[in-house]
Amino acid sequence: MNTPAPKKRLRWPTLLIIAIFACGCVAALAALIQLVPYGRAHTNPPVTAEPKWDSPQTRALARRACFDCHSNETTWPWYSSIAPVSWLVQRDVDEGRSRLNFSEWGAAGKSREVREVGEVILEGEMPPAYYLLNHPEARLSTAEKQALAAGLAASLAR
Repeated sequence: MNTPAPKKRLRWPTLLIIAIFACGCVAALAALIQLVPYGRAHTNPPVTAEPKWDSPQTRALARRACFDCHSNETTWPWYSSIAPVSWLVQRDVDEGRSRLNFSEWGAAGKSREVREVGEVILEGEMPPAYYLLNHPEARLSTAEKQALAAGLAASLAR
């Protein structure tokens, strides 16, 4: 009767070589994705017009919680230059500015998003939770959310 041959086990040097190769591949991929240009052209176009704010408090709350994505006064953190995080940051800023831009105020005042801005703040949809992880200063108390929503409604209605 034939007995099966014993299975060969990978020895630690072989496992070490495989691990080093895998790490090298990951490092090479991480280096290569840095060559993708999207997400690194951090521009802040000029501010052309802002809403007529109902109070300095409303503008200060909006600046603290909204301006990084919804104005041309974005503060670009260090990690916004490292792919793939840079792609996500750039996409968020591009989308935020396209929906509501406090720095290019005018005809945008009639858009659906502007009418709903207070609602999304009060419901906790804005600023998004993932943004608050790295920007705790944007976290608003319930009273601040209510003040911002009411102030924006008054400001944006002008």
